[in-house]
Amino acid sequence: MRTWLRAALLVSLLACAAAAVDWKALKPQGYVSDFARVIDPAGRAQIERYASAVERATGAQMALVTIPSLDGEPVDDVANTIFRAWGVGKKGKDEGILLLLAIGDRKSRLEVGYGLEPIIPDGFAGSVLRQMRPALREQQYGEALKAAAETIGTTIANQKHVTIDTSLPRRMPRETGSDIPWGFFVIGGIFLLLALRSRGPRGYGGSGGYGGGGFLPGVVLGDVLSRGSWGSRGSGGFGGYDSGDGGFGGFGGGDSGGGGASSDW
Repeated sequence: MRTWLRAALLVSLLACAAAAVDWKALKPQGYVSDFARVIDPAGRAQIERYASAVERATGAQMALVTIPSLDGEPVDDVANTIFRAWGVGKKGKDEGILLLLAIGDRKSRLEVGYGLEPIIPDGFAGSVLRQMRPALREQQYGEALKAAAETIGTTIANQKHVTIDTSLPRRMPRETGSDIPWGFFVIGGIFLLLALRSRGPRGYGGSGGYGGGGFLPGVVLGDVLSRGSWGSRGSGGFGGYDSGDGGFGGFGGGDSGGGGASSDW
């Protein structure tokens, strides 16, 4: 009987071990890795752009992660394992941040890299997590992560005396030889003179209306004037915002010694 119980216990332990999540096998999806699928696309895109701007301005990298469950493991251990497996922050500088939300367990962890511990001490990390609680309790996970990211990014930027540029770069305007298209004016003038000479003494066609030569010069002059202005809607202009702002290029091998804070909601 005891042999049977031991065998059953061994099988149960092996089953639990097989079902455990291999946190090191998770791959980052960007600055935001929404494995729990709780962040709307628009909110995720905003956080991605902000995290990219933070890295460009400060060199610090942020990983914002949601998972469905901790599978019974401590949130500190899971966050530290993912942080080290991904290498959040650049190697040698270790300026990385990992903010983990375990949705089913209602637990959070802010893991801080070695290089940012003087800027983001444990007490400050705890206050960031506490400020997220109201939004998390309302299941506004994207808003909570966005607010936390902005608080962390602003703090890092202030300490480094830099400014985070969150505006998207514009495409450069097309280069033209001159703002005034003199060639079009010359050609348009020639067409206009030829048309006027082909009309009668009063400048009208024989039927009393506009002559056949009046339409083409009008089109030419209209096109010339539209090209000579700031640019028509179809002529390009600035072309709106450029979607290519660098974006996520992967993490750089940073490390963490377990600094940060944990909380729940």
